[in-house]
Amino acid sequence: MLRYRTVFGAASLAVLSANVAAAAPERHAGIAAAPVIAAARDGIVVRDGAMLWRVTALTDQILRVRIAPTGTLPEDASWAVPSDVRRHRVAVLPRVDGFTTRQLSVRVAGGRLIVADLAGGIISADAIDPVSIAGTAFTLRKALPQSEHIFALGDKTGADLDRRGQTYVDWNTDVAFSSTRDPIYKSIPFFIGAGGPGGSYGMLLDNSYRAFFDFGHVDPDRITMGAPDGPIDYYLIAGPSTAEVVRRYTDLTGRAPLPPRWSFGYQQSRFGYMTADEVRQVAARLRSEHVPTDAMWLDIDFQDRNRPFTVNRQTFPDLAGLTRDLGGEGIKLVAITDLHIAAAPGEGYAPYDSGVAGKHFVRNPDGTTFVGPVWPGPAVFPDFTDKRARDWWGGLYRPFAADGIAGFWNDMNEPAVFDTPTKTMPLDTLHRVASDDFAPRDATHAEIHNIFGMQNTRATFEGLRALRPDERPFVMTRASYAGGQRYAVTWTGDNSSTWDHLRLSVHQLINLGLSGFAYAGADVGGFTGGPSADLLTRWFEIGAFTPIFRDHSDKGKPRTEPWVDGPEHLAIRRRFVEERYRLMPYFYALADANARTGDPIMRPVFCDYPGLLTARSCDQAMTFTVGRSLLVAPPAKMESPQAYDVCLPAGGWFDLWSGRRVTGRPSTDARDGDATLLMQTPRLDSLPVFVRAGTILPRQPLVQSLSETPAGPLELHVYPGADCTGELYADDGHSMAFTRRGFLRQHLRCAQGPAGLRLSFDARDGAYRPWWRRVAVVVHGWHGGARVTGAGKQIIATADPATETVRFEIADPRGAADFTIAPDA
Repeated sequence: MLRYRTVFGAASLAVLSANVAAAAPERHAGIAAAPVIAAARDGIVVRDGAMLWRVTALTDQILRVRIAPTGTLPEDASWAVPSDVRRHRVAVLPRVDGFTTRQLSVRVAGGRLIVADLAGGIISADAIDPVSIAGTAFTLRKALPQSEHIFALGDKTGADLDRRGQTYVDWNTDVAFSSTRDPIYKSIPFFIGAGGPGGSYGMLLDNSYRAFFDFGHVDPDRITMGAPDGPIDYYLIAGPSTAEVVRRYTDLTGRAPLPPRWSFGYQQSRFGYMTADEVRQVAARLRSEHVPTDAMWLDIDFQDRNRPFTVNRQTFPDLAGLTRDLGGEGIKLVAITDLHIAAAPGEGYAPYDSGVAGKHFVRNPDGTTFVGPVWPGPAVFPDFTDKRARDWWGGLYRPFAADGIAGFWNDMNEPAVFDTPTKTMPLDTLHRVASDDFAPRDATHAEIHNIFGMQNTRATFEGLRALRPDERPFVMTRASYAGGQRYAVTWTGDNSSTWDHLRLSVHQLINLGLSGFAYAGADVGGFTGGPSADLLTRWFEIGAFTPIFRDHSDKGKPRTEPWVDGPEHLAIRRRFVEERYRLMPYFYALADANARTGDPIMRPVFCDYPGLLTARSCDQAMTFTVGRSLLVAPPAKMESPQAYDVCLPAGGWFDLWSGRRVTGRPSTDARDGDATLLMQTPRLDSLPVFVRAGTILPRQPLVQSLSETPAGPLELHVYPGADCTGELYADDGHSMAFTRRGFLRQHLRCAQGPAGLRLSFDARDGAYRPWWRRVAVVVHGWHGGARVTGAGKQIIATADPATETVRFEIADPRGAADFTIAPDA
């Protein structure tokens, strides 16, 4: 029987973390059979010989675990977790073997740290031999129950959405990726375990070195993770639901700021728009073909010799004029600004000259400036871990902001370096850390590499906030780290024009959403290779329901603008773009919810419907939800479509396109009464999308740009069912006025009863006056005639037996209001 010697109160962390002799070069260690456990107000401190463990309760559901192999904890610093969050504490109830919070039981047993819920369900437990140390390297081992599935970790690839059975490396890398290749562009060392006995949990290994994760690949009963250097510092986040884990992860690392509304529109891009005239021609074609569009993107070809913060005045003679003219058509411009500054001494290249003068570039070990080849040729790299360098970088955007460029694209920021086997700078390259609560010091690239892209976007985001303090910045990045969602949206990088990559993109975007990056997209059609007509059309259909909807293609490859494959394909693609614009009030309300709660926009079905996590009777490989109310279910084998089953959660669903209720046969293995709907072989011009019964779905009249005011009433489509709700959110779409109550937020409810259906508008929050003055209500699944009353008055209603709807129109209810829809006797 193990015995524990416990010290309460009098022992302090300072005493227990006193310097001790260094650990042996290689050793394995758990928590020993007889450790010293000291209770603290916010957790415990455990001493095992020379090793020190500090387990702290940041909240009742979030624990921080820090391990010091030699007994002295390193600097309390993080790029991922802000200091005010990191230093938050809650009081705990000490026990002889650990402590409890109001939701968790934390104990040391058998040499292992075990975290359970208060009913005893194990949330996360150390495996046998939980820690090993080899010099500066460490390995952690956690138990992996048979029932557990693994998700998140950013946009890592793989054969499935589930990470179980796979191994990954965190090392931001510029690579032409595939479903089996790793590492790629991002390092987000956060994963979610779902389906275990204690419900879902999350774990963030906050270490910026080249970390690794093995989710039952080598040993099917273990999660193994570690890094070659750096702190042993991780956060454990309890659910019990996956949705709660994601919310708490964004409590920890920060939420994505509310983006400008135009960024939800369709965006057209290409590596190879060579002149301003070509950009104008594409924009004019988008308008003449009536493809709603809100942004066009400029890749490096608009620059002078591929040099960031320059313009080729021969091919783009008047960038401000181009921006102004496209803006008149409701189209914003987004411009690329890679981080490699051309090494051009004596040439009058201002970014280089001012960067040298300010000592803002990364250095070689001997103190000279590091130079590496990228798009402009020999290039130098800003030292983004130094606040002075970030401030300087942000100021470089001044002329582009003055020209009206709406957003900026930070690419190649892994950082990528050409003509090197490692595709990046040497590991001994030096960075100056002078930021936030970090103590000023030099750090090698081995430590900084994975956070370099994140700090690049931070510099861009903060620079734009300083230059345009009342406008919402829009920044896109390819590389990032945990917490990078505070500064930029992202995309999956240089994908390929293949059916496999279309499938892969759905998995990547779902896992990015679970990793805090709610705003993410994939290059529609694939960046490299050139898609077939059918592939591009399918990608448009699915892309219309993803958070960022951008068509982008490579120079020298077939073009992918919507019209390239003829009028039939154009008509299908345009119809799906139009549907996205009609659904914009729903998308924008999801954006507001994400800014406040961290809930992803694009989600795995089990996020809101946990019963489907274990359903095996149908293929869910491509199914996802937009919010909780729209379920998108493409076929898994889109290149050779055949009949397939779609698992629909319990509670009832409607077809988005017809508005009719759908029914299916009961499934055999999903919990909570989930049903299976058999779909016929889909046509190329269709995509199965379903609306949850119990949804009030806002829609708007079609516009060609989100800068336009819709003509007509706001539409509310009511799909009766249990827990019937909807949300309205509106603001001016671009400014920070929403932070000063310049918004409209209104909760909607419906309930069925003996007298019929009651539709309720709660009182509004905020001071914003929306574009709509009237509201058109469409109730689906209605049979027979209807009488509608509100405020004691009868309202004209039209019932349509053919579509099973009843329709009526009301003045915009600016306050609380109730309406009753009753069968017409």
